[in-house]
Amino acid sequence: MSPCVLSRCHDDMAVVKDEVFGSLMSVLQFDCEDEVVARANNTEFGLAGGVFTKDLGRAHRVTSHLKAGSLYVNNYNMYPVGVPFGGYKKSGIGRENGPDAIQYYTQVKSVYVEMNDVKAPF
Repeated sequence: MSPCVLSRCHDDMAVVKDEVFGSLMSVLQFDCEDEVVARANNTEFGLAGGVFTKDLGRAHRVTSHLKAGSLYVNNYNMYPVGVPFGGYKKSGIGRENGPDAIQYYTQVKSVYVEMNDVKAPF
C-alpha cells in the first residue's frame, strides 16, 4: 500500500484517536510541547509514537512524557530485534523480544538450603 498522509486533522477524528495499522500519518498543528504531549496522550491506546524534529533536546523532552511503549525519533518502526516491543494502556500487556519478554514468562522462586546444623533462637 502506498503511504497516506492526512493533513488538517482534528483531535476528535477516529484516525487521530484510534490505533491505526498501516502506512498512515495524521498531521496536526500545535503551539507548544505541553499541548502536543497532552493531545498525544489523550487516547486509550499507546503502542507507538513518533517525533520528527531537528532539536534533539526537544525530542528527549517530548518522548519522556509520551505514554507509548515504543517511540521513534526522525524514523518510524525501525528497531533491532533484541529491543523490547509492546504498548501501554489498551495496546497490550507485556513485551515481545529481548530479556523483558523472558521476564514476562518467568516465575521467580527463591530456595534457601542449609546443610549444616541450624541455629535458630525460636
